[in-house]
Amino acid sequence: MPGSTPESPTSSAPAPFVTAASRRTPAAEAWRRFRQHRLALVCAVVLSVIVVAVVFGPLLWPVAINDIDFAARLKGPSWQHPLGTDDLGQDLLARMLYGGRISLAVGLAAMVIAVVVGIIVGAVAGMSRGPLDTVLMWLTDLFLSLPQLPLLLLIIYLFRDSLKAVIGLEASTFILVVALIGGFRWMPVARLVRAQFLSLREKEFVEAARALGASPMRQVLRHILPNALGPVIVAGTIDVAAAIIAESTLSFLGLGFPPDVPTWGRILFDAKDHLDFAPHWALFPGTAIFLVVLSINFIGDGLRDALDPRRVL
Repeated sequence: MPGSTPESPTSSAPAPFVTAASRRTPAAEAWRRFRQHRLALVCAVVLSVIVVAVVFGPLLWPVAINDIDFAARLKGPSWQHPLGTDDLGQDLLARMLYGGRISLAVGLAAMVIAVVVGIIVGAVAGMSRGPLDTVLMWLTDLFLSLPQLPLLLLIIYLFRDSLKAVIGLEASTFILVVALIGGFRWMPVARLVRAQFLSLREKEFVEAARALGASPMRQVLRHILPNALGPVIVAGTIDVAAAIIAESTLSFLGLGFPPDVPTWGRILFDAKDHLDFAPHWALFPGTAIFLVVLSINFIGDGLRDALDPRRVL
């Protein structure tokens, strides 16, 4: 009509519909999916409590790990010794808190070595293909076929004394145990990373980066590796649990840390001859190893579900 103002052609266009899910960041979405895995969430709380206890517990329970109370030898839990004592009257709570630091440190350090070596080998194999890929996978299969525990025992037995003269027994044992466990755990990570790289390098976004002139290193660091980290993180959690079990096994067999370093495996080794009349001595370190390994495995399951967008929770 004359005198009327025509409406703008865009004034009646509906506003874009933004849902709460579309506003979530990838990290927030992964956290939401992880929280839906109730067992993994409970295990994360259990593991957090154990980590806080071993890190800050010695400050709240300032009993020396080598203090001897002959009057309380092989006594069960009491107010004075909440987890009981060993055959020398040493407080098991203090020794458990101290040993937990070492056991967890071994697991984390060995996991870092395994993941770093596995990522490097798998990435090089996945990007190179050809003869280099064949050689690296042959080397990976060779390491997978080796009997790990006998080799760990043999190498520690042969080289610990040599390192002990240079850096001390405790430090030499820690370096050997971490290096050997990490050195025998990288193969599954390498195979996993290689498979991820072989799949991702053919995706459209990688081909677009390649067409725009991105160098192979940029393709790996910027486009391929970030998209392959989900399965690697899950494999890393499993490596932590495997490393803790391996350290406990070595200590239980007497070739781990020395007797004055009370790792959980070493405490179990010392308790094996007193199970009939002092079961508490083996019960608490065994339970701690069980809870940590079980929690890490279920956390790995939760991370697998949270980081895999194809899974519906």
